[in-house]
Amino acid sequence: MPIVRHPFALRWNDNDQYGHVNNTVYYQAMDTAVNTWMIREAGLDPAGDVRGYCVASSCDFRSPVAYPDDLEVGIGVGRLGTTSLTWDLQILRAGDDTPVAEGRFTHVFVDAATQRPVPVPAPIRAAVEEHLLEKVT
Repeated sequence: MPIVRHPFALRWNDNDQYGHVNNTVYYQAMDTAVNTWMIREAGLDPAGDVRGYCVASSCDFRSPVAYPDDLEVGIGVGRLGTTSLTWDLQILRAGDDTPVAEGRFTHVFVDAATQRPVPVPAPIRAAVEEHLLEKVT
């Protein structure tokens, strides 16, 4: 279940010939949201020695949206592994709690030089544990 929300502005050209947002835009929104979160909240350096590669993604579309709708991406983490993390994501109209789409991204962290998996960087792990994992009481 998403914990934080990230705004995602639609553009005029995001609408397709059917008059709604094309499915590829949902993936762009999710990818942008999780990478922005990792950069801002966990110090990810996209040009650094460790990179997060998307190895799997999916999206279930619930209802159409169209420009000029204001959207947000709800960000949560479903699984935090040793070398990977799986994001649980929702696309929502701003101010609404009913998802128009629900998705998942799995990032595997790799050494930029060797392209081999490495542990989830400590700052990312700490930020996820502090801000995105649901607390069990």
